[in-house]
Amino acid sequence: MKQYLVIGLGRFGTSVAKTLYEAGENVLGIDIHEELVQDKINNNILKNAIIGDASDVKILKDIGAENFDVAFICIGDIEASVMIALNLKELEINKIIAKAINKNHGKVLTKVGATEIVYPEEHMGKRIAELTMNTGIIEHLKFNDNFVLVEVKAPSIFWNNTLIKLDIRNKYNINIIGIKKDKGEFLYNPTANVVIEEGDILVIITDKKTVESFNKLI
Repeated sequence: MKQYLVIGLGRFGTSVAKTLYEAGENVLGIDIHEELVQDKINNNILKNAIIGDASDVKILKDIGAENFDVAFICIGDIEASVMIALNLKELEINKIIAKAINKNHGKVLTKVGATEIVYPEEHMGKRIAELTMNTGIIEHLKFNDNFVLVEVKAPSIFWNNTLIKLDIRNKYNINIIGIKKDKGEFLYNPTANVVIEEGDILVIITDKKTVESFNKLI
C-alpha cells in the first residue's frame, strides 16, 4: 500500500487527505497550525496528523518523509511551498503534487522539484463553464491512476433529496466535496441536510471505475 503525505490542511489539503483516508489509504497530514491539525483528528477526518513546519527539512526527516510514495503540497504561500518542494526533492520523493495559485508559481514549483502542478481555482472555473455546454462527467484533477476529482450535473434521481437520505457514499462510492448551486452559490463540504436540486453541479472524488458507472445515471 502506498504512503501519502499531505502538507497543508486547509480546504484543498483537507479534501485530498479526507478522500485518501476514507479510501483506506495510509496518509499523514501535517500543518503548522495546531487548530487545523486538532480539528482533523477530533472530527475523524484523519487518524494521523501532526503539527509542524514542512519548510524545515529537519521536520520532514523526523517524520520519515523520505519513506512516502506521494507528497501533496497543499498550501498557497509561494515562498513556503517552494521551500517544501525543494526539501521533498532533496529527500528523493518520487511523486510531488503541488498546488499553485498561478502559472508563474507553478513554473517555479516545477523547476525546484514538483512532478505535477494543480490549479484548483482555475480548473474549477474552466470545468464548470464546460459543464454548461456538455452533459456527462468531466475529469477535474487526477490524484493518481485510481483517484479522480470530477464535476457532474446532479442526476434527476438525486433532486429534492438530502445528502443523508441519498446515502451517496455508501450507495455510490463517491464523496461530495462541493455543490455549485444553480444560482451561483458554491457550498464547500456540504452538510448532510443539504438538498440536491435540479441544476446543481456536484464536485465529487471517487475512483475511475465508479466514475464510469455514475455517468450512466446522468
